[in-house]
Amino acid sequence: MILKNIGFWRNSSRLSALFIVIITMACKSNQLPVQESKENISAITVSLDTIPKKIDSVAVKAKIEEKERAIAAYNPSVKKDFDILHTDLDLSFDFKRQAVIGKAELTIKPFFYPNKELVLDAQDFELGEIFFVQNGNRESITYDYDEAKLRIHLPRVLTKADTFRIALDYSAFPERNAGGGSQAITDTKGLYFIDPLDTLPDKPTMIWTQGETTHNSKWFPTIDSPNEKFTQLIKLTVADTLITIGNGELIKQESLGEGLRKDYWEMKLPHSAYLAAFAIGDFGKVEAKWEDVSLGYFVEKGYEKGAAIVFQDTPEMIGFFSDLLGVRYPWPKYDQIVVRDFVSGAMENTTASIFMEELRLTEREAIDSEWDYIIAHELFHQWFGDYVTTESWANLTLNEGFANYSEFLWNEYKHGEDEAKLKLIAETENYFLEAETKLADLIRFDYDDAEDMFDSHSYSKGGAIFHMLREYLGKDAFYAGLKYYLTKHAFDNVEVNDLRIAFEKVSGEDLNWFFNQWFLAKGHPKLHFEVDYSKPENILISVTQLQDLNTTPLYQLPLDVSWYEGNQRKSKRFMITKGFQQISLENENPVDLVFVDEQKNLLAKKSMEASPDQMRRQFRTSNYGISRYEALDSLAAWEAVTELESIIPEALEDEFWSVRESALSILQGYPEWLEDTPELAQRVVYIAENDERNSVRAGAIDVLSAYSPDDYYSVFLKLAEDSSYMVSGSALMGLVSMESQEIDPLLMEGFAGESNFRMVIPVADYYISNAFPGKGEWFLNQANTISGEGLYYFLGYLSEYFSRFPEEGEGKATNYLFGIMENDTRSYVRLGAFQGLLGFSDNPEILKKISEVAAQESDSELIMYYQYFLETLKDEN
Repeated sequence: MILKNIGFWRNSSRLSALFIVIITMACKSNQLPVQESKENISAITVSLDTIPKKIDSVAVKAKIEEKERAIAAYNPSVKKDFDILHTDLDLSFDFKRQAVIGKAELTIKPFFYPNKELVLDAQDFELGEIFFVQNGNRESITYDYDEAKLRIHLPRVLTKADTFRIALDYSAFPERNAGGGSQAITDTKGLYFIDPLDTLPDKPTMIWTQGETTHNSKWFPTIDSPNEKFTQLIKLTVADTLITIGNGELIKQESLGEGLRKDYWEMKLPHSAYLAAFAIGDFGKVEAKWEDVSLGYFVEKGYEKGAAIVFQDTPEMIGFFSDLLGVRYPWPKYDQIVVRDFVSGAMENTTASIFMEELRLTEREAIDSEWDYIIAHELFHQWFGDYVTTESWANLTLNEGFANYSEFLWNEYKHGEDEAKLKLIAETENYFLEAETKLADLIRFDYDDAEDMFDSHSYSKGGAIFHMLREYLGKDAFYAGLKYYLTKHAFDNVEVNDLRIAFEKVSGEDLNWFFNQWFLAKGHPKLHFEVDYSKPENILISVTQLQDLNTTPLYQLPLDVSWYEGNQRKSKRFMITKGFQQISLENENPVDLVFVDEQKNLLAKKSMEASPDQMRRQFRTSNYGISRYEALDSLAAWEAVTELESIIPEALEDEFWSVRESALSILQGYPEWLEDTPELAQRVVYIAENDERNSVRAGAIDVLSAYSPDDYYSVFLKLAEDSSYMVSGSALMGLVSMESQEIDPLLMEGFAGESNFRMVIPVADYYISNAFPGKGEWFLNQANTISGEGLYYFLGYLSEYFSRFPEEGEGKATNYLFGIMENDTRSYVRLGAFQGLLGFSDNPEILKKISEVAAQESDSELIMYYQYFLETLKDEN
């Protein structure tokens, strides 16, 4: 091993001699007296200190410091000194203090080595006496506690043959030392009291948990690491008017009198600490089944019919994933719970996934529900993450990359390949956007905080890589590999090499090359293609890899090239292994247009010279909707008006809904085309009234509104009553946009009672445009009713109304916006409040307060956004 470092010292003859001395001493050290050996070693150390006099000491020291930093930054999997076998919790809740009152009894044994000190994670607890229980004996033991780690002094050294219990009473205070979080998980309390004292009129009282990454130790003592798995029993004491949902099965409900009840939730199969969970609230329940597995959809009362639609595909999803993986859904039941103020999109707690309130929809709102992707994501985690779990956060993509890929798999099965590819492209764009400022190994042990792992690398890039692996191995080998992986590692923990070995066992192929470049290195290929059509019977394609090879691999890539001969599609696969490589298509029959990665399977930045006419031909030639979508999108980006206008009629007839929707979006920017081509306008009206997809119908209405809204009054009036809020909202906006024809105020007032943002925003626009007085309370009431993305859009209208008509309650409006900007858990809603407050920034006091609230922001992207606009305002003033 010493010889590998000789390159550092190659220019020093003195050091070469020194190496001979070192090697000689090393070979003969067993012959020297101990004292002499020590003295010589000391002399060598001193000699090394003199090296910088002869060589470039700055470079050597810099390299040493770099290596030392790498060692210090490495986050290994947590060492298992003890193994928790079972966790028994008895919990009640102090709503006034927002505290958990708990009794815990943990069944534990040393993992391998004898040990006398047990360390548990217990964040922000108040502790009483702790007891050691073994063989029927119960004795009080001592401990040390620093508000995060509980160090328990066991009565004697215990070995792996010893099983014992630790029993303690405690109070946990999740509110203490909370904050932080990540892009994916915006807070770290672990357990959340929602309106605990029932003081908010439009918000129900709830308790729910969110334990990922290491936040469940905010409410029960444990070893809060993903490589620790145990069974559990959680007993919850609640008001008998409330519903509880937990991991596993509800095995008992015990009436305690005085309006209280204790529910017993038992988890008989082991899972990791971060997956322990429960939710408490006045929920309504929708019941369903998949085979003998009970399914529950829990939502606030009054929203059950919406939940039945939102989650209606769950049984089919479970069956599909079970068949696809060859591993039956492994748990006894599956509940899905919609809560208020969730700090993430959703969380895959074992048998009990919790979702954000955006999935709380009325029956009518659920008609346009497009939440299957998040439902599939959390469900797939029940295999990838819960059944088989990453052993460390460094390997997070083994959980999240697979869950992201499930969204593709479900779309492919349910809606077809083109829709699946549309989702995949959106994910790759998420990754590429992040990669502009951040490049990291997919499997990385040098994170500063485990929360940093929850990024577009772990999610989006991971999912795209799994897709490329499927396309390389073939579907049969890929799914067989997943079955092997899941079966071999059931209820266990894994690292990335376990996945590689599983695919190698099945396929018989060494896949180190694939895993090394995609999982264990950073970046992505940047490929430039040049197509030589000079010999049409043998097209020559040149491929150049342009990525920075100092930080990013030179990739081995399977490249698919396709072309069409008449109506027949042909393709060939080539393996790219060089920085510059030329491939001959040997197509024989003359070809004047080829497609590189026509099906969009490669995670790569690709560039190739193409003319607008070639893109038009791509649109008209390709069998794949996603390729036609790409052509249309490219022509729009290039503003290739002539080519676009010629293919828009075809695009409006395309079988892929996204192409139709994209065509309508383009047409909205060129409404004059409808005037030139009356039959085109007739087609748009037909789409508005009849298309099978509501988002496409809404897009068609928007085109008519941009073209000549007064001419389509009757169409808008009819569609404003459509059952789809997407359609009716666009139609209502069409009515509002009319110029020569006045709307009956009573008609608009008839829609003023709606609470869906798609209807509220047109009414708000109508009130603002027509300077309606006395609507301040309406705006504020709507702001307190609308949730999610709708609230973000509405805040701009609220701001505009009160800035135009301050007498309607400007103070109330700004106080409301400041409350949202300061306290809302969703970053995009805080952004909407900030943007709304800018409408009042000509008031120095308000501008000062905006700056003060902005200074409290923790989201790095919002901080940059705030700073940019606040600096601009300062310059203007």
